[in-house]
Amino acid sequence: MALLSAENVSQVRDLFQALRDPVKLVVFSQSLAAAELCARNESLVREVAATSELISVEVLNLAIDRERAEAYGVTEVPAIVVEGARDYGLRFYGVPTGYEFSNLIDAIILASTGEPTLSDATTTALAGLPRDVEIKVFSTPT
Repeated sequence: MALLSAENVSQVRDLFQALRDPVKLVVFSQSLAAAELCARNESLVREVAATSELISVEVLNLAIDRERAEAYGVTEVPAIVVEGARDYGLRFYGVPTGYEFSNLIDAIILASTGEPTLSDATTTALAGLPRDVEIKVFSTPT
């Protein structure tokens, strides 16, 4: 059963016209841990990837592919790593549906273009930070 409606697919295709370079979505799953959520996450990622030839999917098992998980800093499932020409540190834990879905689409576009859509004021403020900052956003289903 498809998670995205025909209208969603059309909207995503339109947004993905902005894609420039390939993006790989690395999905970490496990058949025993959170199996239903992992299966739903994999399905969603595959549906999103099917909207553009520039998006590929690699599914890994957290328990088996430990070295890769460690390299990406992934410790939980389900997880998605959004990787473009380099790893920008974009990670999603859980199934990014609802409000989080638009963030996944934005992350894919960012990874493809390498260019965040930030205002000049925000870019200037970030450039003034003394060190890198890790931002974690947590959300709950509504």
